[in-house]
Amino acid sequence: MHELFVTEVAAERNRELVDVAASSGVPISVVTDKAAAALSETVTPQGVVAVCDPVEVSLDAALTPSARLVAVLHGVADPGNAGTVVRVADAAGADAVVFAGDSVDVHNGKCVRASTGSVFHLPIARARSAEDVFTACRAAGLRLVAADGYATEDLVTADLRGDLAHPTAWVFGSEAHGLPDEVVASLDGALKVPLYGGAESLNLATAAAVCLYASARAHRA
Repeated sequence: MHELFVTEVAAERNRELVDVAASSGVPISVVTDKAAAALSETVTPQGVVAVCDPVEVSLDAALTPSARLVAVLHGVADPGNAGTVVRVADAAGADAVVFAGDSVDVHNGKCVRASTGSVFHLPIARARSAEDVFTACRAAGLRLVAADGYATEDLVTADLRGDLAHPTAWVFGSEAHGLPDEVVASLDGALKVPLYGGAESLNLATAAAVCLYASARAHRA
């Protein structure tokens, strides 16, 4: 954190945060409600705005040989979905999240808010070239698995067979269009979440939660 802006009310409400910033030598500026609103992207700002370093790391730093579970977002444009998947990956104990191709910027305000702080808990990398991401995942010993609603095999069958116990990089596409066929064909496998009711599909964050937690459970079995 490089600088902190707070309103008087927010400073009282977040005294511990302000004290930590002050003890760390972070410059603190008390601002008006109007100024806080101008600095914030939200409709009802909380009165606290911080200037922080970017959270991205390199692919090599994020995808180490010790990684066992990684979430790859391919072409995910919606910041709310992306941030929620980061939160889910963090909760499931994933080792990293990678934004590939034309995905949203992880520093997008809505993405950061949807992550509820998880963008600061685990390594997050990005690369314009999805092929570079896939190559780096394989170099780290990860099996690339597409989360694809049209896959012939489902998550339950793969789990019973023991496939999810392997180090895995789950690849998720956009909620609107999913993963391109050529991307799915280039990966090491594809699995779908079985649907037992009448719903046609799951949203991105829900599907990611099911897939990531299935792998996390298999790794801890």
